[in-house]
Amino acid sequence: MAKKDKHKKNKLPLVYQPFGFALSWAGGALAGVAFRKAWKAIRHEDDAPDALDPDRSWSEILLAAAVQGAIFAVVRSAVDRTGAKAIARSTGVWPATDKNGRD
Repeated sequence: MAKKDKHKKNKLPLVYQPFGFALSWAGGALAGVAFRKAWKAIRHEDDAPDALDPDRSWSEILLAAAVQGAIFAVVRSAVDRTGAKAIARSTGVWPATDKNGRD
């Protein structure tokens, strides 16, 4: 039985990849919506500044980048964790191959 469980654990990350990709895509879309709403609340503007916009200051551009990065990191972690827990509940196996994290 242990050999079968080990085999199952080795195969799951490959099977999880399409599911993980779909979750990442959905998470990216969700993070984009969250960032636009956050930026509108912070600066009362519909669009965040672009790094190449000559009419924007360094502080505006760096603030937008920091907020966007924080939101994307939080959403990415929440989506990854939710997907991994769902896979673990349904299969009994955690989908990660190691404990070193994603990157």
